[in-house]
Formats: sequence, C-alpha cells, structure tokens
Amino acid sequence: MTSPSYSANNITVLKGLEAVRKRPGMYIGSTGPDGLHHLVYEVVDNCIDEAMAGFCDKILVVLEKNDIVRVEDNGRGIPVDIHPGEGVSALELVLTRLHAGGKFDKGTYKVSGGLHGVGVSVVNALSSWMEAWVSRDGYDHFQKYETGLPVDPVKRMGETEKRGTTIRWLADSSIFTETTTYNFDVLSTRLRELAFLNSGISIILRDERLSVPKELVFSFEGGISHFVTYLNENKTVLHKEPIYISGERDEIIVEVALQYNDTYSEVMLSFVNDINTREGGTHLVGFKSALTRVLNEFLKSSKHAKKMEDSLSGDDVREGLTAVLSIKVPEPQFEGQTKTKLGNSEVRGIVDGLVNDQLTLYFEQNPDVINQIIEKSVLAAKARIAARQARDATRRKSAMDSSGLPGKLADCSEKDPAQCEIYIVEGDSAGGSAKMGRNRRFQAILPLWGKMLNVEKTRIDKVIGNDKLQPVISSLGAGIGESFDVSKLRYHKIIIMADADVDGSHIRTLLLTFFFRYMTDLVKGGFIYLAMPPLYKISWERNILYAYDDAEKERLMKTIDRDPEKVNIQRYKGLGEMNPDQLWETTMNPDSRMMMQVTLDDAVEADRTFTTLMGEHVEPRRKFIEDNAVYVSNLDV
Repeated sequence: MTSPSYSANNITVLKGLEAVRKRPGMYIGSTGPDGLHHLVYEVVDNCIDEAMAGFCDKILVVLEKNDIVRVEDNGRGIPVDIHPGEGVSALELVLTRLHAGGKFDKGTYKVSGGLHGVGVSVVNALSSWMEAWVSRDGYDHFQKYETGLPVDPVKRMGETEKRGTTIRWLADSSIFTETTTYNFDVLSTRLRELAFLNSGISIILRDERLSVPKELVFSFEGGISHFVTYLNENKTVLHKEPIYISGERDEIIVEVALQYNDTYSEVMLSFVNDINTREGGTHLVGFKSALTRVLNEFLKSSKHAKKMEDSLSGDDVREGLTAVLSIKVPEPQFEGQTKTKLGNSEVRGIVDGLVNDQLTLYFEQNPDVINQIIEKSVLAAKARIAARQARDATRRKSAMDSSGLPGKLADCSEKDPAQCEIYIVEGDSAGGSAKMGRNRRFQAILPLWGKMLNVEKTRIDKVIGNDKLQPVISSLGAGIGESFDVSKLRYHKIIIMADADVDGSHIRTLLLTFFFRYMTDLVKGGFIYLAMPPLYKISWERNILYAYDDAEKERLMKTIDRDPEKVNIQRYKGLGEMNPDQLWETTMNPDSRMMMQVTLDDAVEADRTFTTLMGEHVEPRRKFIEDNAVYVSNLDV
C-alpha cells in the first residue's frame, strides 16, 4: 500500500552527476531530436508516477516561445524540507544529484516509470537553465539552476492553496547541436498513450509558439479498452466490445484489451509502467504464446478442425488483431535508460497464465466471438500457405534467371547498398527518360505501369503474386511481411518518383500503403523518399529557371527583368514531358534535387490514416477530404 506521507525522509541518494554532460547519450539515448524529446518524457514520467500513486489527476505540458518547455502537475509537490543525511533541501537533491528521488523507496511509489531516478536531474544537467516551482504545505517554493547547478538555495515565496510541481527549462544548445525545437506531434503521441494507460487523468498539451495557441486535451475514462476502440476506429470489427483481461500475481499487475477487425494487419502495443516497450520483451512473449495456445485449443472443437492439417501459427491468430498490453512491475529490468525491452523472466509466465485462463473463460461464455476469430484465423493460415507457395514459385523462377531481378529494372553498378538508390518511376515514358538521365554508378530505375493493388484490402498471398508489386519486392531484395529483413535491402534510398497530379498522388499513396503494411522497417528506418519534380519551367532567351510550386513561380517571375509576355512558362503535366537532361538537373542530381523523406513519428496515427484513406469505409474518407480540403492550394485534375 502506498503511503500518503511524502517527505525528505523518503528521498534516497546514490550520488554523482558530472558524467551526464560529458556522455548525455548514456542517459537519454542521443543528443538528436529523440534525446531532446526524451527530456520532456522524463519530467512528465514524474507527474505520471504521482498519478499512479493516486495524488495527481492533471498534467499540463506547454511549449513556450524560444524552445522553452513548462510541465505542471497537481500532485503532492517535490519535498522541500532539509534532507537529514545531506543537509540541503530535498528539491535540490532531486534536481542536482544523479540517482536521487523517491523511486527507490517503495513506500512512496509502488511502481514508477522513472525507475532509475536519473530523469529530472539529467534534464537539469542538460539544460542551459531550469526553474522549479513547488506548491505544498501552504506555500510556494522556488529554485533556479544553470547547467545543473543551483543559483541560490530554495526560496519560500508566499502562501498558496495550490499544490503541485512546475518544471520549466531551456535545453542546452551546446549539447543538442542538431535542434532544440520540439515537435508537437511527437509529444502528442506519447502524451496520448499516457492518457489511455492512466484512466481518470487529464493531460493537456499546449503550443504557445503559434500566433494562435494550439491545445489538445487527452482524457480517456475507458483506459486501454478505449485505446483499442480508438485504434480500430474506421475498421469493421468482428465483435462489438474489446475483450478486457486484468489480474495481479506476485505484485505484478496485468491489463490486456484486444479486439479483432476484418483487416489483414496486426496492431500490437505493449507497455511496462507506462513505458512503450517498442522492442517487446517477456510480457509480450507471454501474451502471444497464450493467445496462440488458446485459439488452437478452441480450433480442435470447431467445425474447421478437419480442414486444418497443421495448427495455427502466431501470425495466423494475430491477423486483424488490435491489442494493448499494459503491465505494472515493481522492479522491472529494462535494456538501458530508454526502456525499450523488458527482460524479467518471471513476467512471461505470469502474463501467459492470466491471459490463458481469462481468455479461455471469455471464449467459453461467448461462442459467437471465438467462432468468428477461428474462422478468420483459418483463412489467414490458408493465405499463409498460399503465400509460401507463391514465394517458392518466385524463387524457382528467379533461379532460372541468372540475376533474379525483374527485366524492367535498370540496375546500378555500385554494390554497397548504403551508396545505392532506386527510383520507382510512374510509367515507361518517364522511366525511359530517367534511365537515360541517371548516374548509372549508383542510381537504379524501376518503371511501373498502371495502377497497382490496394494492399489495405488484400491478404499477403495476393500481394506476393501481384504483377505490379512483384518487381518492387524482387528489386529491393529484402523479402516481404514476416520474412522481411532490412539487412538484405539492396538500396538505402528508395525514391518514389510520380507525376505531380492526382494519378501520381494515388500511386504514391498505394506504394506507401504497401511499404507501411508489408515492409514497415523501411518506413521506420527512413529509407523511403518522395521525389519533388518541378511544376514549372520558366525560360527566356537562354535562361532557364524551375519552380516547384505556384508561390515559387510568382517569386521568380518578380526577379526576372523582362516583359512577362516574353517569358515562357511551361507547366509540366508529367515526368514524361522532361528530357533526360532536365530530369537529371531538376529531380535526380543529388547536388540540386529536392526530396521529402518519409518518416514514422506516430505509428498509431499512420495506421489510422492508411485505414481511412485506403480502407473499405467511404464516410471516414469523405470526412478526411472535407477536413483537409482547405490545405489544398493546387488540384490538378
């Protein structure tokens, strides 16, 4: 039971801070954008720990102008009394000493996210300055720090009826040399997760850098069941309500919510003490093994038993599954401070047992639900077998071809994948120009023809056998689906080059859907780019300029000291209108081209967007178009 008493006696000190500024990557992962945002997560995690202990229900995160961040909560407030063993304020200890905090005292926090006790002190050490305001025991208290060192002792400022802690800081630009600017969408992803995982808490994210401040409020009373419903929005679900499982064994609390839909992809999120374990761990292994075992047991007594020679695989039973697994562990063992994978061996058996028992009971009481899931899993198994046969057929065909590469691919001579790039080009005409204009040493060209398959509505066996996608799969050389291996990728830049019109946009979207669903690591690793061909060619006498949008065209026209009537403006309707030299100069030359890298900051929102744009339901797509039509300045139809 968590003790409501929280004073300097609860603060345990394990000394030392000097190494943080010398080796910040050891504590926050990197000094790039990920590490910068990790500063916010560390401070917010302290607020969440107060919420999990039952003392906080509101957190405010504010992005102020000039890259300043402010995080407020209405918890108990960091203790400010003098620590009996150290002779200074507990607030100063927490913010200036490594491994100082209440996380080591299990009477203060039974479980916590900021387990190593280094979070807020590391943020202080890596900031140019930090301010701490604490409201507790009827008074406001304040202390300021510079590069981790206190400027003055803690000051008592005045009386107050409020309680809570406010931390405000400016990241040190001499450490975060790449950027000190925070991404609103990246932060919203993490804060939305925390709100789902902690029902009853409100988390507010406000961006005051804008002329009109932007604010999002995350508050979900339904917890992880609400999370699953949110993830399955715009999908056709097989059972109306998510299946919810919870239990506690050996002080480890387990929560699972799952729901099946009619898509062919899996969405699985796992958390330990509110930390997103993106690399999984023992808790996820336990869940997956229990789910597979339970469904195979029910298969034996179903009408489909005679149709199946083999048992269902893990991939079969997870097709169309959306699940959120959240566990609370008093002493978790993570891989490093960034906490991406759980290693506690005992957790696997606990999760496995709880899920096995409660899922079996649920399915016994809801035969219609298990029958639908079994039927979908059996179809997935048949598709898996058909996909394997399609792969074998492709391998046999490749074995007869000495290169194993599609005939339309114009490969490059460079063998180092890190130096190679492939242009996936819309149409044979543009493909011909690209082949003639390219640098043959490191640029490969793969022309595509016609509209390709919308994989959002198709199982993997149809994807592998599709004549439009097979050349892409073969050219990249890294496999597909569960067999995809990014280490075998033949090109580290995959550039989609399509016309700047509606058809080109559609082809880009179809390709991105394919990569996201069946080669996700390509998107996660930043291997995919969108070529940015110019829209206009502006010429007069022997001078030529290119404009990539209408605004640039107007700007360039103002710089030309000629009668506008004597300036020729050509609007490119497609890549095929450019000769090889023009295509190289504007779109393919690494020294002058413009490209857009495709990144995956928010996998949850990406999944929802692809479902909206490419899924079965028309109404969400119509609403998306209506909501975003205001941002379209040029529609070429």
